[in-house]
Amino acid sequence: MDAPMPFWPGNTAVHWVKALLAATASLGLLYGLKALATRRRRSEEPPGSPRVCLAEAMDATRFPLLLALALWAGSRFLELPRALEEALLHVTLLAMLLQAGLWANRVVGCFLRDFLERREAHGEVTAMAAPVLGLMARTALWSLVLLLVLDSFDVNLSTLVAGVGVGGVAVALAVQNILGDIFASLSIALDKPFALGDFIIVDEVLGTVDRIGLKSTRIQSLSGEQIILANADLLKSRIRNFKRMRERRVLFTFAVTYQTAADALSALPGHLRDIIQAQPGTRFDRAHLREFGDSGLIFEVVYYVLDVDYNVYMDTQQAINLALLKALRAQGVGFAHPVRVMFPRPEAV
Repeated sequence: MDAPMPFWPGNTAVHWVKALLAATASLGLLYGLKALATRRRRSEEPPGSPRVCLAEAMDATRFPLLLALALWAGSRFLELPRALEEALLHVTLLAMLLQAGLWANRVVGCFLRDFLERREAHGEVTAMAAPVLGLMARTALWSLVLLLVLDSFDVNLSTLVAGVGVGGVAVALAVQNILGDIFASLSIALDKPFALGDFIIVDEVLGTVDRIGLKSTRIQSLSGEQIILANADLLKSRIRNFKRMRERRVLFTFAVTYQTAADALSALPGHLRDIIQAQPGTRFDRAHLREFGDSGLIFEVVYYVLDVDYNVYMDTQQAINLALLKALRAQGVGFAHPVRVMFPRPEAV
């Protein structure tokens, strides 16, 4: 019986059939795993769940890369020249690393999107932060993939890493102010000390947050002009956010004359409590004769307005002032005001 005709030195038709079957089976297995990971619709899973992220990662599967893996699996049944084997091995490693990078890239995007959504950041802030965070994560990911690829080709990485490190330090020093503002914007997006539309006070600046950018935040001041603050400087300041106020504490004082009767003074805190409690959306705290002033007896009153709107507070305070004025006049009690008494010198009489 004649020996099988070799299709390549050292390989027979049987070897080639086995190689073809192994390559086909490997390719089918890889695509079967992809179909298994994505067989359920993503809508059936909560956003950001591991299954959804896995399905998104599998969508990044590329046929040429899987074909390289399948060809390498089939080549295990063939006797090939050493140079061809090494070349095929390098191509396979490159395909594996690239495919793993594509999968990891999708997973990073999925978890990053879910993280920002769970933080309930404002839409524009999310749109600003997501690309920056994604760029940082993907840069680190593909840098790692590149280093692994170079290492697989026996490239000396020590000199390369040292050069990149020195260059990175130089670039970081050159753009440290810009990087500081960018990282501050990410801090605003993730920590959310304020959001668009919030009324804030920063040092002597007060107004409504109009826009949050990568480098600066724009505030529409009460006087009408737009004030632009660098994000890094903004986070170094003390920020008072009035949008998140749950209720407004109000403290005011007034003074009555020293000629007011003691009984009227004792009854005055009770009258103040009745006046404040008669106003809708208020909670009375206290009213006391605080001190003896230069011109009169000073009362201190504290109450809470349950609506944070400033106009509601002013309307309430106005109603309290008018009711207090009416009550004091009805009792014959006068408000104290500065009075200067001059005594002539005896020799001038």
